[in-house]
Amino acid sequence: MLNSLAVATTDVSLNSESRLLAESLSLPFILLKSSIKFVVDYDYLLLNTLEGIAIAKTGKGAPKPVYVDFTSGAVDHRRRFGGGKGQDIAKAVGLNKRADLTVLDATAGLGRDAFVLACLGCELSLCERVGFVRTMLKDGLYRGSLHYEVAEIVSKMTLLEGDIRQIGSEQKFDVVYLDPMYPHTEKSSAAAKKEMAFFRDLIGKDADADDLLPDAIALAEYRVVVKRPKGAPFLNAMEPTYQLEGKSGRFDIYVLKSLDLPVT
Repeated sequence: MLNSLAVATTDVSLNSESRLLAESLSLPFILLKSSIKFVVDYDYLLLNTLEGIAIAKTGKGAPKPVYVDFTSGAVDHRRRFGGGKGQDIAKAVGLNKRADLTVLDATAGLGRDAFVLACLGCELSLCERVGFVRTMLKDGLYRGSLHYEVAEIVSKMTLLEGDIRQIGSEQKFDVVYLDPMYPHTEKSSAAAKKEMAFFRDLIGKDADADDLLPDAIALAEYRVVVKRPKGAPFLNAMEPTYQLEGKSGRFDIYVLKSLDLPVT
């Protein structure tokens, strides 16, 4: 749970900034004087470092901290070699029918799916209601905006202030994208990426995930796309118009209006 999390820094120059961050998130603050493997009072730390803001598990043998990083690793590899508009996510949002879509990612998380869509030319608005995740995402977007290779892509990603419920119904997006947290099984947890394991420990599932679908439908002009694990029930028990099945999951697509451009 979130009471297992504290804000921390190892750099004295970031002490005041980190205290303010902790206060804004209603979290405790600690100034680390030794390695995080010796921290016993908290299971996780939100680390404010000169390299950025990361989530880190404490204790011996803990994996490396996780940053929101759009400039290296798996995210950068996908930007370079991910398959372009042939990817399932691109087909799900409708990029095979129309380019330059406006997309609301209402459960943005680490921003990875949003980044993929921005790479493909979409204009993204992002919502993230979990405070520490939003802080990490904001930090990652800022650092990405300073990087010569991804700055233009990140400029297509706008982090909104509130969550989906605070967006006025008069505002419309071509597509609304949802990827709510889902309870993992023992079978899937063994292969879960460490960052998702971190967030599942701290956040759990989105208990009100079903409520997101009506809000998404109200804001979407053409379609709502829901990313789901294989075998997961339909969101809000509502059957989609059609589905795209992938290796480890699926996309449920709720079509409101055709994206096909009219013939002139």
